[in-house]
Amino acid sequence: MELYHALNRGVEKRILFLDDLDRLRFVHDLFEFNDIAPAPEFTRYREIVSPDIHKVRDRKQIVDVHGWCVMGNHYHLLLSERIDGGLSLFLRKLNVGYAMYFNEKYQRSGTLFQGRTKKIRITTDSHFLHILHYIHLNPLDFLKGSENWRSLEIRNSGAAMKHLDSYRWSSYLDYCGKKNFPSVVTKELFGDVFRNYSKTIASYLKDIELTSLKPFLLE
Repeated sequence: MELYHALNRGVEKRILFLDDLDRLRFVHDLFEFNDIAPAPEFTRYREIVSPDIHKVRDRKQIVDVHGWCVMGNHYHLLLSERIDGGLSLFLRKLNVGYAMYFNEKYQRSGTLFQGRTKKIRITTDSHFLHILHYIHLNPLDFLKGSENWRSLEIRNSGAAMKHLDSYRWSSYLDYCGKKNFPSVVTKELFGDVFRNYSKTIASYLKDIELTSLKPFLLE
């Protein structure tokens, strides 16, 4: 199995998700377009208002979604193929379907995404152990004092944890055992590695906080 980090952003860095209904629609699309069968009915604009958006039905999945996060002007996915060519097929259906919905809803035309989705193959153990955290920590971009988490700077790890617990637009809550969008994500790949994901993230953030404070501590 080959694992890929897939990411794309809005053309000219434009906002892709203007409200929670847009975010809910994209999560809905992660489920509906993960099927070998066409799904043209889900390319048109219609509001998805229920959080219980996924109905069990017979389908043939083309990828496994091991992790995901929806931000403002971009998204992150962690994917592996179930069928040959499944990665490209899924990303094409997802991008085209969401763009058609978005353009119809906001009465615009033209390209929505900046180009082809970037796909980064996970080839090392260190990358494998880090990538799920990286995807799930992206919402810290919205939290004052934690914006520089990529540079290992966090002022308050407790506040960071509360922020992640309140952000529902990623697979983080499902990994922590809090049912959010369980039908979208496949958790088995990382299940044996991170047995208690909430504690793992809390420890990770605490280490970053201590690293941030280290220059100011007396020896």
